[in-house]
Amino acid sequence: MLTHAGVLTVTSDPTRTSPVKRGKWVLDNLLGPSPPPSPPNVPELEENDKAELTGSLRARMEKHRDVPGCASCHRLMDPLGFGLEHFGPLGAWRDKDGSHPIEANGQLISGQQFEGSDELIAILDTEKRDLFYKCLARKLLTYALGRGLKYYDRCAIDEILGKVEKDNRFNTLVMAIVESVPFQKRRGDGYVKPDRSKR
Repeated sequence: MLTHAGVLTVTSDPTRTSPVKRGKWVLDNLLGPSPPPSPPNVPELEENDKAELTGSLRARMEKHRDVPGCASCHRLMDPLGFGLEHFGPLGAWRDKDGSHPIEANGQLISGQQFEGSDELIAILDTEKRDLFYKCLARKLLTYALGRGLKYYDRCAIDEILGKVEKDNRFNTLVMAIVESVPFQKRRGDGYVKPDRSKR
């Protein structure tokens, strides 16, 4: 999914890739939790003809991340996005960004180092699999309930994940959600609160 052209295009700017958007998409949709919103008044990267003369996109972003308030979130997002830099704004493979060679290496905040999208995907598939299942379970339960999750839904998520650990299949995840307490006990759209005043 990470190298699908649709995902890569949606997570790019019109004229260039965006490691930040791509990294945020991975966190939001595959790993959870979402990073906090950016602080106000953060300047955008330069997008003019002179921008490439100041260095590669990666070098410009590293200067951009020198702001202490930005660095904490960008340490989470940027390495994930840099791992996909060989894919241009529309998802086509490339070895250079303008005149600069692509640097698709990185280090996740948990310490794993990778070189390119294949190694990044391998890390996400093995060492981050639990985070992926938790994120997927949360998103599917949110969809099934038709509401956001609350603190009291954590027990249901833990129970769902326990079932998935025993049988690592998608239909097991769906059945665990259907059998969960929040799904079984939810009110339907046609719920009418009983009038207790007539008793």
